[in-house]
Amino acid sequence: MIDVGKEYGAALFMLACERNKKKEYAGELKLIEEAFKESTEYAEFLSSPSIPVKERLSAIESAFAGSLSEDVLSFFLLLCEKGRMPCLEIAINEYNALLDASERISTARVISAIPLTDGEKAKLKEKLEVMYKRTVNLECSVDENVLGGLIVEVDGNTMDGSLRYRLREVKEVMNR
Repeated sequence: MIDVGKEYGAALFMLACERNKKKEYAGELKLIEEAFKESTEYAEFLSSPSIPVKERLSAIESAFAGSLSEDVLSFFLLLCEKGRMPCLEIAINEYNALLDASERISTARVISAIPLTDGEKAKLKEKLEVMYKRTVNLECSVDENVLGGLIVEVDGNTMDGSLRYRLREVKEVMNR
């Protein structure tokens, strides 16, 4: 299911590149995501095999006609028609990942024991942008299990500067 969702997302991204509408389509996909977040019943309705496909397609058209381009609306309708609605989130995530890669944007997932100040976030963002030579967006979260320090994950690379990790290293040295 994951691979299928990624293929749909990649196909829409390729079409967006051809039409020079990468950011526009991303905005439209965000509208779809928000609709699903607002109403979980809507997602269930569009995925339900007990409801005729024509009725589900009609619901999409009436809800999104005028707010989505023809290409994005067709993409959404195709997912519903082929019974691939469970792949929608994966497809959107893949599209956004491809967009970020094409725009040289990375997302850094930062975990700290306590919330970072705005100044700390700005310094970390600046250092990561120099290190990776691209724009970096921070997604910060707090996990008291970290004890202290930071865990930063960017583009599949993890930098663990947490106190918990350092204590684990000391323990391993002591056990040798």
